[in-house]
Amino acid sequence: MTKNTFAKALLCSVMLATPVMAADPIEMKMTVPSVPTDLHTKALHVFKDAIDKEMPGAFDVQIYDSGSLFGQGADLDALQRGNAEMTYVSYQLIADALPQYGLLTAGYLFRSPAHYRAFLDSDIGQEFQQTVSDEMDIKILDACYLGTRQLNLRDTMDIETPEDLSGVKLRMPSSDAWLFLGKALGANPTPLPFGEVYLGLQTGTIDAQDNPLPTVEAAKFYEVTDQITLTSHLVDAINFSVSNQFWDELDDAQKQAVTAAAKAACDWNNAERVKVENDLVEFFEGEGLTVTTPDVDAFRTHVQKAYMDSPRAKDWPQGWVEKINQLAE
Repeated sequence: MTKNTFAKALLCSVMLATPVMAADPIEMKMTVPSVPTDLHTKALHVFKDAIDKEMPGAFDVQIYDSGSLFGQGADLDALQRGNAEMTYVSYQLIADALPQYGLLTAGYLFRSPAHYRAFLDSDIGQEFQQTVSDEMDIKILDACYLGTRQLNLRDTMDIETPEDLSGVKLRMPSSDAWLFLGKALGANPTPLPFGEVYLGLQTGTIDAQDNPLPTVEAAKFYEVTDQITLTSHLVDAINFSVSNQFWDELDDAQKQAVTAAAKAACDWNNAERVKVENDLVEFFEGEGLTVTTPDVDAFRTHVQKAYMDSPRAKDWPQGWVEKINQLAE
């Protein structure tokens, strides 16, 4: 046997004897400001379990809650810089970067968690996601339900239409966008810090406040109010998003697994949040509050007209409000 032939034979024997090393798992740092008990944080663990089941050992999913890795407001920047791979991105934050999508934060646009998904799956939703990807360098995977804002009143009132809220001092967050929504609802919007709302309701500084029902329960506003009116004026969601840098490094099978796990996480979150909100109606009634449902269509028509007649709509993509309304039908 020649030296060359011997060397080749030796190399082959070494290669056959050496096991193929598995690829290192792909690191996926998930950064959120929510606390461990929040449903959005729990949904991340649903994501982790789902992707580990679909592709065992392929991903090293690291969950950083409570702003322990990046604080609220810095998490999106972390994705764009490649310092984290995943976070939730609100429609409000997207609108700050891309003002034409301010319409996605308007009152009475979306009606349910399913409506958000129908939008994302539509032609205009695909256009929206592509623009966000191009301009913000993130990939939206799904929309996770955040909650539906309702009216919570200090005294019982007969509220059927926006005209019935005339003169009602409705506490709203102090930003212009929130105050505009309060006025569009027919009320007298009154800015007040969240920490002062309980006392404001107790003393009559304000007549009402608006928040999702879990917030009403957590802040104990039901102790100083007599009525909840289910206007459902803002159905909100946040987008399960990953950095483009992370996404572009995945192969097709990995992308499919990440997308499926994100959907599983939002499925779980959405079902849990809807259940909590439904259960709270019975809880508030048990606490002695009157729970009413107004003419929601009258409110929707009034609020959407207020937005469309305002300067806010000048940058909105033409025809999108009508198309999004049709997706709910």
